[in-house]
Order: sequence, then C-alpha cells, then structure tokens
Amino acid sequence: MESRDQPGMPESGPGSGQEPGVEYTWGGFQPPPAAPPAAGPPPPGAATRAVAAGLLNLSGLGLGHVLVSNWRRAAVSWAATAVFLLVALPADPDGVPAALVAAYLLLLVLAAADAARIAWRAETVRWLRPVLAGALGLLLLAVPVAGTFAYGSARDEAVEQELLGRLEEGDDLVAKAAKSPFALSKADYGHALTLYRELGEDHPGSRAAALVPEHLEAYYAAVATPYSAKQHCEAIGPLTYLRTLPRTVDRKLLGDLAGYPDTPLAESLYGCGVSRLGGTGTSTGGEELGTLLRTFPESSQAGQVGPAVSATIRQQVAGLKGAEPCTVTEQLRGTRTLVAELPETSVPTLERQAEAGVRDGVFACGVDEFKDKEFTEAWTTLTDFADTYKDDGRRQQARNIAIAAEIAEDRPAAGKRLPPVGRPGGARMELVISNDAPNDVEVLYTGPVTGTVKLKACGGCERYGSEAAGAASACKASGASYPKAKLRLPAGEYHFLYKRGADATTAVDNYTSGSKVAPGYTYTSCTYVVERDEFGLDLPTLPDLLKPASAS
Repeated sequence: MESRDQPGMPESGPGSGQEPGVEYTWGGFQPPPAAPPAAGPPPPGAATRAVAAGLLNLSGLGLGHVLVSNWRRAAVSWAATAVFLLVALPADPDGVPAALVAAYLLLLVLAAADAARIAWRAETVRWLRPVLAGALGLLLLAVPVAGTFAYGSARDEAVEQELLGRLEEGDDLVAKAAKSPFALSKADYGHALTLYRELGEDHPGSRAAALVPEHLEAYYAAVATPYSAKQHCEAIGPLTYLRTLPRTVDRKLLGDLAGYPDTPLAESLYGCGVSRLGGTGTSTGGEELGTLLRTFPESSQAGQVGPAVSATIRQQVAGLKGAEPCTVTEQLRGTRTLVAELPETSVPTLERQAEAGVRDGVFACGVDEFKDKEFTEAWTTLTDFADTYKDDGRRQQARNIAIAAEIAEDRPAAGKRLPPVGRPGGARMELVISNDAPNDVEVLYTGPVTGTVKLKACGGCERYGSEAAGAASACKASGASYPKAKLRLPAGEYHFLYKRGADATTAVDNYTSGSKVAPGYTYTSCTYVVERDEFGLDLPTLPDLLKPASAS
C-alpha cells in the first residue's frame, strides 16, 4: 500500500521545526483544552478550619473572613453589623423591625457559610490553630446572645418609660381639668381615665400599672373638689359621674373607690336641695331631693328630707303675715311643686301641708292686693280663691272682697277699707231696684254689707234718647211691670256698680254710684239705658250708658 502525507497536518518532534510544549493552530482550528486535574483531598484540618471560620462569622464581626484573609467580605459583615446597630440603638419600645432582623440573620448565615467554604480549601498561617479559632468563635457567639438579652432589657425599660409617660400625661390632664368647672373639663377627665384604665388593664405587670391605684385616688379627689369645698349643688354632676365609673373600669382596679361617691353624693343632693327650698320657678330643690329619695332611700339624708320640707312650709306660712304675702305665696307654690316631684311613699303628709299653705297664701295675697289698691289683681286672686276652694270657710269673705275690688276699679272710694267679715246688727232699710233696661243687669254693692243682685231684662223697654228723658220717665210707665229686687240694708254709706248682663251688647257701659242709707227711709232705684246720638252736635259719640234713676 502506498502512504501519503495529508497536507495541513503539522508534525512535531525532531526535525519538525516546532518547539515542544508550544501550541500551534492550523487551518483556524485549536485543539480542545486539556481536562483539569482531578481535585485532590482537602488540606489537613480543613473541617476544623471551616467550622472555626463559620463560627467566627456568626458573631457578626466578620472574623471568619479575616481568618482566611478575605478582607473585602469581612468589610461587608462589618458594614451590615454597623447598619443594624444604628437602626436598633438606642432601644425603642417598638423594637427593631422584624424584616430587618430576618435580613441581618440571613446575612450572618450566608457570611458564615461563605467563610467555611473558603476555609475548607485555604491554608492558614501556621501560628493560628484551628481548634483555638473554633473555641474563639464559640466564645464570640456570646456577644450577639448577650446583646440580644441586653437589647431586650433596654427595650423593656423603654416600654416602661413610655407607660410612665402616659401616666404623667393623665396626671397633667387631671391637673388642667381641676382648674375649670366640671362641665367644661369633663372631656379631659375622660381622656385621663382612659389612659389610667389602659395602663391598669392592658399592662398589669408594668411599674406604671402599679402606680395607677394611687393616681386614681388623686383623680377621684380632683373630680370631687366641689364636694370638698362644700359646694353641694356644683358637686352633684362630678359625683354622679364618678358613680358611673365602675360600669367602664374594672372594679379590681378601682378597689374601694368604686363605692366612694355614694355618701358624698347623698350629702350633696340633700345639701343642694335644702338650700333651694323656698325658691320659685325651677330652682326649688325638688329635683335634687327627689333624686336622693329614689337613689338612696335608706340613707340618713333621705330620712331628713320630710322634716326639712315640713319646716320650710311652716316658715313660709308664718311669713304670710309679713309685708309681702304674695311673694311668700309664690314660694309656697314652689314648695308645692317640689313636694309633687318627691316619691309619695317617702313623704306622704307633705302634699296636704303644702296645699294648705298655698291656700292660705292665695287668700292673704288677695287681701294684701286690696289693701295696696291693686283692685284688678285682688279681684282676680280672690275670685280664683272662691272658685277653687269651695269648702273653705273664708270663701264668702273672699267673694265680698272681690265684689268691693270690682266696684273700686271704677270707684276707688269703695276700696277704702275691707268689707266687714260679719253682718252688722240694728235696723234694716229697704232698697227696691227696678230694671227699665232691655237687657239683664247685675247690681254689685258694698258698704256695711256687701253683695250682688241680678235683674232680668225688661220686656218691651227701650233705650232713652237722653239722660234727662231717662231720669224723667224711667220705671214710670203706667201699667208696666218692671223686674224688681228688694234689698234690706243696714244704715251706712254704700257704693254700687250697675253691670250690664251677658245679653247686653258691648256698646253698653257699666256705671257706678254711691249713696248713704239712713234709718227711717225706703229707697228705690231704677236702671235704664241712655242711647247717645251718634250724629248729635252737642255730645261726642259715646257708648250707651247704663245708670240708675234718682233714688227716693
């Protein structure tokens, strides 16, 4: 066979012109590289060095990388630890964010694994003993562990300081609220209580929680300041508020304070109510005393309500003999209103006593108004008395004074003195009053005796065109029958009011007159209506006039 050299294939060896160990390419191709030599066994003590390097890096000081002389990676550990400490210190009540802690721990584990991997193959300087390095790594692990415990303690202290700050905030609110009336400071008191309650109930083991009972005592004392100052009316609101706190605050936290407001509140309700006895309008004390009787019926203060109100009524009734009986009557009305607000079972006799006091007051007030020439007011007061108290022995006298007052409104002389209570004795004179008016007439009279008489309308009677015509012709028509009334009166000076009846038009005016009744005479009087001429030149346009004819 014939062999041929293939072109393009270089030869090596002696005489080939190529140096041994030098690579040449031919035709743009390069032979594949030689396979790497097989990995040999790790250096002696590699496992010990790897463990030591990993332990040294777990401390966060980067000493594992220092062991293998990898300063750049050691610097990464130093930087990470520095950032972590900057964020974590000083200790905060909220602690370090969990994400940051997890990231830092992951970094330490990765750094430890990296240092162990490098130390597995690397040789260390001869003077550094791997076992000693591992022991040092274990010892340095105490640094983060101790730091963790120290940080936890510092964080707990930070929490304590924050809770003590809340306690101080509550104290400041209480001090501020104590300077203002309770109605204006109630919100501050409520906020302070919320802080105390949260400290005591949500942080029971804290130093601040241990101080809460002491501060609650100061809180109660501040709210109850009006009571301490004996301002009973002002103390009712704050003490009522304190009494509601056991509904929202744990009784274990309040302790004896839970029942504290009861006695002060009972005292304040009594003191305020009694101080308002005798007042008028809405400030009579009834609301406070009623609340006392309903809320603390068994208290000693509740037992004092009846005697106190009864004494007030007696004092007011005695005051009716003074200069201002009408004012005292209003006070008695206020006391009656107070009694009506009290539980009837607690003070069963006070209602009758108060009502009797008001009755005496109304009569005394009407008499005083008459004496003071306030005739319209006296008529209203005593008419109301007579209509209201029909079984009272003074009813007739009240009606007589009211009649005199009504006459005196137009004829003041009728109000010079009160009508006598009794009827005088002696001879009686007869007064016959006839009615020549086309409407009913009521005649009121007062003098030695007081009374009233009514006359029916005169059928067929008409108005007179002038006073002269009426005086000349009234009650004198032959064959006419005029309504009449006969009065038997003792001698003396009398005042009369001729008052139109209900069927008269409003154009008819009432008329008053006076006369003396002397013994030995019979008197007659005739009433008639004078119609004024609306178009007369000598008289102004006036209403019709009801008047009596001359008496004889």
